[in-house]
Amino acid sequence: MNNYIAVDIGASSGRLILSRLNQGKLEIEEIHRFENGFQKINHHDRWNIDALVREIFIGLEKAKAIGIDQTYLGVDTWAVDYVMVDKDGEKIADPISYRDRRTQNSIEALTSQIPKEKIYEKTGIQFLELNTLYQLHAENRSLLNKADKLLFIPDYIGFVLTGKQVTEVTNASTTQMLNLSSSLFDEDLLNIVKITKERFAPLVDPGQRLGKVLDKWSDQFDIPAVEVITVASHDTASAVVGVPAIEDKSWAYLSSGTWSLIGIESTVPINSKQALEHNFTNEWGAYGTYRFLKNIMGLWIIQEIKRCHHEDLSFAELAERADQVPYFQSFIPVNDQRFVNPENMINEIRSACLELNQPVPQTIGELVNCVYSSLATSYDKELKNIEAITGNSIETLYVVGGGSNVGKLNQLTADLTGKNVQAGPGEATAIGNVIVQMIATGEIKDIKEGRKLLSNSFDIKRYEPTTSQ
Repeated sequence: MNNYIAVDIGASSGRLILSRLNQGKLEIEEIHRFENGFQKINHHDRWNIDALVREIFIGLEKAKAIGIDQTYLGVDTWAVDYVMVDKDGEKIADPISYRDRRTQNSIEALTSQIPKEKIYEKTGIQFLELNTLYQLHAENRSLLNKADKLLFIPDYIGFVLTGKQVTEVTNASTTQMLNLSSSLFDEDLLNIVKITKERFAPLVDPGQRLGKVLDKWSDQFDIPAVEVITVASHDTASAVVGVPAIEDKSWAYLSSGTWSLIGIESTVPINSKQALEHNFTNEWGAYGTYRFLKNIMGLWIIQEIKRCHHEDLSFAELAERADQVPYFQSFIPVNDQRFVNPENMINEIRSACLELNQPVPQTIGELVNCVYSSLATSYDKELKNIEAITGNSIETLYVVGGGSNVGKLNQLTADLTGKNVQAGPGEATAIGNVIVQMIATGEIKDIKEGRKLLSNSFDIKRYEPTTSQ
């Protein structure tokens, strides 16, 4: 029986999930969880990447302590951020977070040199100030000139573990620098940000066996024998692999967590004029697919409300408070830049509602209710846009990730969209990570078999549209 460990790191937390196949079902067990977040250092919001690596070794030591002597391991994280390393493979600086304000107005500055239409034709990627293209446009040139390689977060972690440098494509595609036609970094865009293609490690697809963990780490930590497999390293790409869609019906997914990512899985990119007008993206997925989706500011807003509120309430308690007042009374434009990283999310929501001449939420329940109402409305709008752009009707919406546990939001989404909503698994990202590992080792045949396996292994909740809200 093979052991698989998924290292799944998001913007607010990370975890190591142990998984194995047992009597035809996939079993998962969380063996380590840790916090993540950025801190203001030298005027920039930075990730403590060394701390994340240490947490992985702590988790691996826990795996060894429960009897795991040998395991495969895959790493997925958020996208677009990168680590600069010098010729000796040493980190030049801690990576700056995509929520840092350095990229403000970078889209306007860069697209004055090359039209938006041309960039979208080349890449099919939506325009967001957090994209790597705009981060590099704003990067400190003296530091950048010292860099031999730019490694995206999961690729950097893989490099630290194994000494091997690669650029995994599902993560790299989010940079807005990969060309859809050539499947390589686009020379025109690289020239604009004054970067050469040699600054990136070779592109690889999900499923490559990267290598064994370096002996120096086994000498330093009491860990199992570990072989690292490069999975779909963008967490959304792994989450989509973990969607339990086993029927041929037309379906969409909503990866619901810090971000809400709603879209469809396509075998071809959709970079039409209409897709550009609605700012949809074509991120590369596993096994020759594209994730045609829209980024929506997700449960990050709820997380920030919780952080700023004086009561220490759980997310479940926040949902209960929200349910005590009528929905759809106040709305905020969740994708407005003002909600990316405000000093105080509660104040920002109240200010937005006041400016829009809407009822201003006062209680914690009203605040959370406003966000749920706004998210459900956004999901409905973007599903309609997907149907209009593709010309196909969607029958089922699969909600995966942590947000699949927010029952009221799922029901609101079903009611507004008129779609059947299937929620779960909550650990879809880690599960998708593991499925790619299992395909790489030959334990399962392909993604179709993997999705059938997870559908048979985990409980999926169903929400039917109702007339009452």
